[in-house]
Amino acid sequence: MLILYLLIFFSGLYAQGQQPVNPFASLFPLLLIILVFYFLLILPQQRRQKKHQEMIASIKRGDRVVTAGGIHGVVSEVKENTFIIKVDENTRIEVEKSAISYKKSAS
Repeated sequence: MLILYLLIFFSGLYAQGQQPVNPFASLFPLLLIILVFYFLLILPQQRRQKKHQEMIASIKRGDRVVTAGGIHGVVSEVKENTFIIKVDENTRIEVEKSAISYKKSAS
């Protein structure tokens, strides 16, 4: 796509019988598209990811959490890369920290 755009851009500069096109005017739509993509897609995703990482870092023993698979439980142990979650009286599962979707508020 970029190569095609550059070919059109440079062919417009050297068209016979016409005045040369300002290169900044030709690149303006491309720059505008990049800027829109950054502010509408990339920046919000980075903010969401940072907020999720802060939430995971704040989880401690006794917090109620929900995993990405929908499993509800209480954190019984915090390890370096995983959590041990108590799902039932005798059932504990070990999940990756990245598998936690959200921390349930105290109710």
